Amino acid sequence: MKRPWLDRFRLAAAVLVVCNHTSPLLGVWDGGNFFLTRVLARVAVPFFLMVSGCFLERGGWRTGRLLRRTLAVYLVAVAIYLPVNWYNGGYTPAQWVRCLLVDGTLYHLWYFPAVLLGVPVARALRRLGWPAALAAAGVLYAIGLGGDSWYGLAVRWPPAAALYRAVFSVCSYTRNGLFLAPLFLLLGGACPRLRGRTAAVGLAASLAAMTAEAFALRALGWPRHDSMYALLPAVMVFLFALLQSANAGRDRRAQRLALLVYVLHPGCIVLVRGFAGLVGLDGLLADCNPVHFAAVLAVSFAAAAVLDALRPAPTGGRARAWKELDAAALARNAAAVRAALAPGCRLMAVLKADAYGHGAAACARILRRAGVRHFAVACAAEGVALRRRGVPGTILVLGYTPPAQAPLLARWRLTQTVADEAHALALSAAGTPLRVHLAVDTGMHRLGIPAGDTAALERVCRLPYLRVQGMFTHLPLAEETDAASAAATADELARFYAAAAALEAAGCRVGCLHVQSSAAVRNLPPQPCGLARVGLALYGSGGGGRLPELEPVLAVRARVASVRPVAAGDGAGYGLAFRAARDSRLAVVTIGYADGLPRSLAEHGGRVLIRGRFCPVASVCMDQLLVDVTDVPDAAPGDVCTLLGRDGDGELRAEELAARCGTIPNELLSRLGPRLETARRP
Repeated sequence: MKRPWLDRFRLAAAVLVVCNHTSPLLGVWDGGNFFLTRVLARVAVPFFLMVSGCFLERGGWRTGRLLRRTLAVYLVAVAIYLPVNWYNGGYTPAQWVRCLLVDGTLYHLWYFPAVLLGVPVARALRRLGWPAALAAAGVLYAIGLGGDSWYGLAVRWPPAAALYRAVFSVCSYTRNGLFLAPLFLLLGGACPRLRGRTAAVGLAASLAAMTAEAFALRALGWPRHDSMYALLPAVMVFLFALLQSANAGRDRRAQRLALLVYVLHPGCIVLVRGFAGLVGLDGLLADCNPVHFAAVLAVSFAAAAVLDALRPAPTGGRARAWKELDAAALARNAAAVRAALAPGCRLMAVLKADAYGHGAAACARILRRAGVRHFAVACAAEGVALRRRGVPGTILVLGYTPPAQAPLLARWRLTQTVADEAHALALSAAGTPLRVHLAVDTGMHRLGIPAGDTAALERVCRLPYLRVQGMFTHLPLAEETDAASAAATADELARFYAAAAALEAAGCRVGCLHVQSSAAVRNLPPQPCGLARVGLALYGSGGGGRLPELEPVLAVRARVASVRPVAAGDGAGYGLAFRAARDSRLAVVTIGYADGLPRSLAEHGGRVLIRGRFCPVASVCMDQLLVDVTDVPDAAPGDVCTLLGRDGDGELRAEELAARCGTIPNELLSRLGPRLETARRP
């Protein structure tokens, strides 16, 4: 059965770090102690790095949050261990700089500056593509390897000896910063998916080989240190693949406890030794390594548990109700849409209505990293909001903008749709140079100059101050696949392309053509256009036809606030519309129609997921909903309720929810309210 093994293995890695610093078998079995602390424990830090790399890859290598949190934890840890630094004699100013930037101010804190340096390096390498990134990181690792466990061999070559003298004038070990972290961060993002049995066999074989390598190097006396082995990357790939093969979900508490144990355990070593001296038990608690290890481990976990219990309860984000954005799914959907377009046709991502409720700025950043350079919004205010959030590239305003706002369009470098000839004349009369796209009406009868009125289109193209950079239409029957609709759409396309050709023949350059919406990409053959204007398909709806099955990008979740019994025959909710057919249990969930849920969800058979099981919706209120959890006896306050997305083996998609309520996914997603904060997808 799948469990959050990636997070839970963090605890095992933390235990291995404690082993490394307490040598549990020293004096009992030296060979076993070497294997435990100098071979097996060496997977701990690379594992932490690979987990970070895995989630950075899923998030499109948005590194700001990770770096800020790492720096914050590092500074707190530095402050905690200032008394230990003072007791040990302290550092000179130059030593403080070196310790803070590279070595860490205590022996275990090197990990934090290594992450702070390694993450930007890995991100920069990732932009080169996987083969080049892994090759470059592998070269860095090989250089670090020569300064670590293979040092005795490497320094026989004079240029290498000179290189390592220079390196060690900056940092104490090559495990620090540049050489170790980038490779394992990238391996976490690129780690292949393997079957559990294949990964287990590979792990056993590679670990046995690395053990032989470590003992051989020890016998030869080559190691300067022993954090890096030639076979360590292979061990980590198979270990990570094995954990991934059985992984599902997240265990936030395990994450927190592992971090706390890592940071606190040297202080706990000091406490145990100090207590042993006070009570006269040095021989047992300090000098007997197995007992010393057990005591330090127990105190470390106890301290971590106490601090975790004392942490403030969350007040936002996942405290009430929230959205989770899957950056990797959005990037994969964009790639799938691109693959269905004609050669040379670029993707214009539609971000109107806050990217259909997904968060326009966040989606724009993800799509930018995926190579998208053209975006579309509904109104000028949406375009300005994106510019204020630092989104570059073309932003096309698809809707009408009053000509009085022409300076606003120009200031924020927005491209405006020309709604009709009168709109074009007014925009030109404003006297502000503007980039525009011509809307052409081929049958929607919404916005646009009629496709047959080529004279009007030509007059607009020749207006001063308007720089025409594109021309488009919207196909009203692109969703339909019956013969009559297909024929009508073909006629619309013919009239649109004829209008474009007539303008070009008249010497009017119209720039990029675009006619394809998500439905048109799915149902029509590739079009001879420069852009495809795609919205809903990017967010995971509308697969099929020429598009593969797309991945939902958004999950919507809320908390169970209370669970209460309802006797058979009793009612609940407004008007007591829900009537219990049996003795039941109702969960009160902290989300309602003010957050965008359809109020009619209960009467249309709506359901949610709690603890991986489907539960019927009993009633929807403005800020809460009632869910029948009678068949989930362990449901309790604090549980997560999933309204869209996956929980265990269950999944709820926007298409299902929309169909139950007689609407379409576009409307459902666009109505999601601003009270739903966007959280990082676990």
